[in-house]
Amino acid sequence: MRLYGVAGWKNAGKTGLMERLVAEITRRSFTVSTVKHAHHSFDVDHPGKDSFRHREAGAAEVLLASRNRVALMQELRDAPEPPLSELLARLRPVDLVLVEGYKRDAHPKVEAHRAATGNPLIAPEDPTIRAVASDVPLSLDRPVFDLNDTAAIADFILAEVGL
Repeated sequence: MRLYGVAGWKNAGKTGLMERLVAEITRRSFTVSTVKHAHHSFDVDHPGKDSFRHREAGAAEVLLASRNRVALMQELRDAPEPPLSELLARLRPVDLVLVEGYKRDAHPKVEAHRAATGNPLIAPEDPTIRAVASDVPLSLDRPVFDLNDTAAIADFILAEVGL
Protein backbone atom coordinates (compact mmCIF):
# COMPACT_ATOMS: atom_id res chain seq x y z
CA MET A 1 0.00 0.00 0.00
CA ARG A 2 1.37 3.41 -0.98
CA LEU A 3 1.35 5.73 1.99
CA TYR A 4 2.21 9.39 2.43
CA GLY A 5 1.64 11.68 5.35
CA VAL A 6 0.86 15.31 6.06
CA ALA A 7 2.28 16.32 9.43
CA GLY A 8 2.73 19.53 11.34
CA TRP A 9 1.77 21.37 14.49
CA LYS A 10 -1.76 22.51 15.34
CA ASN A 11 -3.14 25.19 12.99
CA ALA A 12 -0.36 24.63 10.45
CA GLY A 13 -2.80 23.91 7.61
CA LYS A 14 -2.74 20.10 7.62
CA THR A 15 -6.45 19.51 7.14
CA GLY A 16 -6.82 22.09 4.38
CA LEU A 17 -3.81 20.63 2.58
CA MET A 18 -5.19 17.10 3.00
CA GLU A 19 -8.56 18.16 1.58
CA ARG A 20 -6.94 19.83 -1.43
CA LEU A 21 -4.59 16.88 -2.03
CA VAL A 22 -7.43 14.36 -1.96
CA ALA A 23 -9.39 16.46 -4.48
CA GLU A 24 -6.33 16.99 -6.71
CA ILE A 25 -5.15 13.38 -6.68
CA THR A 26 -8.62 11.89 -7.22
CA ARG A 27 -9.12 14.39 -10.06
CA ARG A 28 -6.11 12.70 -11.66
CA SER A 29 -8.04 9.39 -11.54
CA PHE A 30 -6.22 7.81 -8.60
CA THR A 31 -8.11 6.28 -5.69
CA VAL A 32 -7.32 7.75 -2.29
CA SER A 33 -8.20 6.87 1.28
CA THR A 34 -7.31 8.91 4.35
CA VAL A 35 -6.43 8.27 7.97
CA LYS A 36 -6.69 11.13 10.46
CA HIS A 37 -5.15 10.97 13.91
CA ALA A 38 -6.93 12.86 16.67
CA HIS A 39 -5.15 13.74 19.91
CA HIS A 40 -8.42 14.14 21.73
CA SER A 41 -11.56 12.18 22.28
CA PHE A 42 -13.99 12.39 19.41
CA ASP A 43 -17.36 10.96 18.52
CA VAL A 44 -19.00 10.45 15.16
CA ASP A 45 -22.20 9.30 16.80
CA HIS A 46 -24.98 11.26 18.48
CA PRO A 47 -26.85 10.71 21.75
CA GLY A 48 -30.26 9.17 21.21
CA LYS A 49 -29.38 7.46 17.92
CA ASP A 50 -29.68 3.67 17.85
CA SER A 51 -25.97 3.17 17.19
CA PHE A 52 -25.08 5.44 20.13
CA ARG A 53 -27.41 3.46 22.35
CA HIS A 54 -25.73 0.20 21.22
CA ARG A 55 -22.30 1.57 22.19
CA GLU A 56 -23.55 2.94 25.49
CA ALA A 57 -25.01 -0.47 26.27
CA GLY A 58 -21.51 -1.95 25.93
CA ALA A 59 -21.09 -3.11 22.32
CA ALA A 60 -17.42 -3.47 21.38
CA GLU A 61 -18.19 -2.71 17.72
CA VAL A 62 -21.14 -1.08 16.02
CA LEU A 63 -21.42 -1.28 12.26
CA LEU A 64 -23.82 1.11 10.53
CA ALA A 65 -24.73 0.33 6.95
CA SER A 66 -26.88 1.97 4.31
CA ARG A 67 -26.87 2.10 0.54
CA ASN A 68 -24.68 5.24 0.77
CA ARG A 69 -22.00 4.35 3.32
CA VAL A 70 -20.73 1.96 5.94
CA ALA A 71 -19.27 3.08 9.25
CA LEU A 72 -17.63 0.83 11.81
CA MET A 73 -17.16 2.23 15.29
CA GLN A 74 -14.94 0.32 17.67
CA GLU A 75 -14.80 1.13 21.36
CA LEU A 76 -11.32 0.67 22.82
CA ARG A 77 -12.64 0.54 26.39
CA ASP A 78 -9.21 1.14 27.96
CA ALA A 79 -7.35 -1.00 25.39
CA PRO A 80 -4.30 0.74 23.86
CA GLU A 81 -4.73 2.85 20.74
CA PRO A 82 -4.05 0.67 17.68
CA PRO A 83 -0.84 1.49 15.79
CA LEU A 84 -1.10 3.03 12.33
CA SER A 85 -0.04 -0.25 10.69
CA GLU A 86 -3.01 -2.04 12.23
CA LEU A 87 -5.41 0.68 11.09
CA LEU A 88 -4.02 0.59 7.55
CA ALA A 89 -4.62 -3.16 7.38
CA ARG A 90 -8.35 -2.47 7.79
CA LEU A 91 -8.58 -0.33 4.65
CA ARG A 92 -9.58 -1.58 1.22
CA PRO A 93 -6.84 -1.38 -1.42
CA VAL A 94 -6.45 2.02 -3.08
CA ASP A 95 -3.73 3.76 -5.06
CA LEU A 96 -2.69 6.00 -2.17
CA VAL A 97 -3.45 6.43 1.52
CA LEU A 98 -2.88 9.94 2.83
CA VAL A 99 -2.31 10.15 6.58
CA GLU A 100 -2.93 13.31 8.59
CA GLY A 101 -0.99 13.39 11.81
CA TYR A 102 1.07 10.47 13.09
CA LYS A 103 4.07 12.80 12.85
CA ARG A 104 6.27 10.45 14.90
CA ASP A 105 5.64 7.40 12.66
CA ALA A 106 8.23 6.33 10.08
CA HIS A 107 6.31 6.85 6.82
CA PRO A 108 7.32 9.68 4.45
CA LYS A 109 5.59 13.02 5.01
CA VAL A 110 5.15 16.58 3.87
CA GLU A 111 5.22 19.03 6.74
CA ALA A 112 2.57 21.76 6.69
CA HIS A 113 3.95 24.97 8.20
CA ARG A 114 2.43 28.37 8.92
CA ALA A 115 4.81 31.00 10.27
CA ALA A 116 2.08 32.75 12.28
CA THR A 117 1.74 29.77 14.64
CA GLY A 118 5.24 30.42 15.95
CA ASN A 119 5.98 26.70 16.05
CA PRO A 120 9.40 25.43 15.00
CA LEU A 121 9.80 23.26 11.93
CA ILE A 122 9.78 19.52 12.51
CA ALA A 123 11.76 18.82 9.31
CA PRO A 124 15.31 19.69 10.48
CA GLU A 125 15.17 16.95 13.13
CA ASP A 126 13.08 14.40 11.21
CA PRO A 127 14.31 12.63 8.06
CA THR A 128 10.81 11.23 7.39
CA ILE A 129 9.76 14.79 6.47
CA ARG A 130 10.61 14.70 2.76
CA ALA A 131 9.36 18.22 1.94
CA VAL A 132 7.77 21.24 3.58
CA ALA A 133 4.68 23.13 2.44
CA SER A 134 4.95 26.62 3.94
CA ASP A 135 3.28 30.01 3.76
CA VAL A 136 6.70 31.70 3.90
CA PRO A 137 9.92 31.03 1.95
CA LEU A 138 12.33 28.69 3.76
CA SER A 139 15.86 27.51 3.12
CA LEU A 140 16.10 23.79 3.86
CA ASP A 141 17.94 20.70 2.69
CA ARG A 142 14.74 19.36 1.08
CA PRO A 143 12.04 20.72 -1.23
CA VAL A 144 9.92 23.62 0.01
CA PHE A 145 6.55 24.28 -1.63
CA ASP A 146 4.08 27.11 -1.26
CA LEU A 147 1.43 25.78 1.13
CA ASN A 148 -1.25 26.62 -1.44
CA ASP A 149 0.50 25.07 -4.47
CA THR A 150 -1.52 21.88 -4.25
CA ALA A 151 -0.68 20.69 -7.77
CA ALA A 152 3.08 20.88 -7.14
CA ILE A 153 2.75 19.12 -3.77
CA ALA A 154 0.60 16.42 -5.39
CA ASP A 155 3.19 16.01 -8.18
CA PHE A 156 5.90 15.56 -5.55
CA ILE A 157 3.95 13.00 -3.52
CA LEU A 158 2.89 11.00 -6.57
CA ALA A 159 6.49 10.91 -7.82
CA GLU A 160 7.70 9.85 -4.38
CA VAL A 161 5.30 6.88 -4.27
CA GLY A 162 5.76 5.94 -7.92
CA LEU A 163 2.36 6.93 -9.30
